[in-house]
Amino acid sequence: MRLARFATRASSESKSEAYGLLKGKNIIHLPQLVNMLGQTMPSSLERFISLGLKEKDIQELIQKTTGKDLDTVTFPLKETKLLAPIVNPSKIICLGLNYKDHAQEQGQISPQEPIIFLKPRTAIIGPEERIVKPKLVTQLDYEAELAIVVGERCKNIAIKDAKRCIFGYTAMNDVSARNIQFKDKQWTRGKSFDTFAPIGPCITTTNQIGDPAKLRICARVNGEMRQNSTTGNMMMDVYQILHHLSLVMTLEPCDIICTGTPAGTGFTMSPPRFLQHDDLVEIEIEGIGALCNQVFEEGRPNPVHP
Repeated sequence: MRLARFATRASSESKSEAYGLLKGKNIIHLPQLVNMLGQTMPSSLERFISLGLKEKDIQELIQKTTGKDLDTVTFPLKETKLLAPIVNPSKIICLGLNYKDHAQEQGQISPQEPIIFLKPRTAIIGPEERIVKPKLVTQLDYEAELAIVVGERCKNIAIKDAKRCIFGYTAMNDVSARNIQFKDKQWTRGKSFDTFAPIGPCITTTNQIGDPAKLRICARVNGEMRQNSTTGNMMMDVYQILHHLSLVMTLEPCDIICTGTPAGTGFTMSPPRFLQHDDLVEIEIEGIGALCNQVFEEGRPNPVHP
């Protein structure tokens, strides 16, 4: 399944937020579908994940629904706005230098154990929302990352058991203020500004994603390809990452784990090419989709892109 949070606009112009199942160019409003069948569904996607509801149960509900009834709870994507799929994780854990090609372009060796830092949940924004470039940030950069969405509470999980603890995957842009990150010698402050964690456009469940070690991952700035790699270049794969992190801290449902970024970030280019006001950044991951956000510098005119 590909699950997303979204907002619809009713005739009264009041917005209604919900979550649903992405099907082609449409989204099926899952709570409405279940209510129509006389059953109940958690009111939020995060609650849905936390309760451990099964994918097969959702598929069975859809199969029980007639075509006409299904139409009443199906919305064209063009009439909705996709939102960040997770907004209140207990933690956002990020890895550094986990792609071999990214470490090589910096002349560094990939670590044998994860280098981790945390982002606050206040940094989260969704698709099409603006990345705000504060005035004190002079070197704004992008990082395309595959993000794990944890599905169940786990501690000291073995690598062989890690898959069952993963609900699915989404895309994230680990936006970074390099002038602050490199000055501090540690990464949290330079990566924790509000809007510095765009995620989306959906969560693709483990059953649908295929092999998470064989996904194309890329980043484009104003249509220009900057990062173009595969998750096969990770030093530690998603199951190893989950294992190592669970040795340190208890992982909880809806926690977000960002698995590192491949080669091609702005600061590694010669000369460096940092994000500027009005730039459009697209993070795309195979099986998940494209996450698009525009840069807005404080004190500047509104961006021209929708």
